[in-house]
Amino acid sequence: MDSTAKLNEAGLSRLVDAFYARVRADAELGPIFNDAISNWPEHLDKLTAFWSSVMLTSGRYKGQPVPAHLKHRERISPQLFDRWLGLWNRTTQELMEPEAAHALQAKAARIAESLQLAMFFSLERKTSPRPARITDHDHGKVLP
Repeated sequence: MDSTAKLNEAGLSRLVDAFYARVRADAELGPIFNDAISNWPEHLDKLTAFWSSVMLTSGRYKGQPVPAHLKHRERISPQLFDRWLGLWNRTTQELMEPEAAHALQAKAARIAESLQLAMFFSLERKTSPRPARITDHDHGKVLP
């Protein structure tokens, strides 16, 4: 009997439950998630709705992931995103059909990249900005 799950509501629910059981037990991720989430059954339902919306275009998820993650910015680092993705990739590989696992991994990587940009991206200026110089190309003069 094949133990891999299909990319459907039941498969996503099974995946989310297994994955977040690993996250909760993880030495680095667990404390952050366990401190932030008081009602795991409700949160798992929300996460299943999120993945259903993302992968199955069900429209079930109505939340805003960026503000939810920004609240915890002081405890989250880019390295923790890598750890999260590692657990996700391992769990999807173990539980999902290969094509579904690959699609879920690719989507998670894009989501992680977007969240990291929202959380950590800043334009740092190393020098003071200089006004642009506009030249009159026909006559080689700098214009005011």
